[in-house]
Amino acid sequence: MARSDKVAAVDEIASRFRGASASVVTEYRGLSMTQLIALRRALGNDTTYRVAKNTLVKRAAEDAGVTGIESLLVGPTAIAFINGEPSEAAKAIRDFAKDNKALVIKGGYMDGRALTVAEVASLADLESREVLLAKLAGAMKANLSKAAGLFAAPASQVARLAQALADKRAEEGGEAPAAATDDSAAADDATEAPAAAES
Repeated sequence: MARSDKVAAVDEIASRFRGASASVVTEYRGLSMTQLIALRRALGNDTTYRVAKNTLVKRAAEDAGVTGIESLLVGPTAIAFINGEPSEAAKAIRDFAKDNKALVIKGGYMDGRALTVAEVASLADLESREVLLAKLAGAMKANLSKAAGLFAAPASQVARLAQALADKRAEEGGEAPAAATDDSAAADDATEAPAAAES
């Protein structure tokens, strides 16, 4: 590879590192061209799967400020640069590796630090952002319904208490108070209820 080609390749890889939300480093030894094409399709449009020489990746990582992946750059290396949801791409790579033993996940990089194989597997186990947002929305809706019930409860309790007080006065032969026309009248009756109950 000519020097100008190497410089261009390093710049391109460094740019991909900078723009990626996460990267997964793999060894692809033994994968056929057909399998590599199938893997790229499985990863979708938000992920670029790039085969590269380790020396070029090391230089590009250094230029992009990516540290901690040097030990992963051994043997035939290909990197998945993920621009979309990291969990979805990690899941696609994990599933492909299960069916194609020649693909080996060596680690990755996300949020300014290197990832172990176990951390990439954990990333693959996460639900997508859309699913998590849907669950959060469902939980918030349920909590809002509970809150609405709690806010409505005091008003209905005051109304029942006022009616009970009126009924008790009527039974004792006293005059029933006029129907409350606003919340303040109902609240006044509610404050008298403990005194009436003690007598």
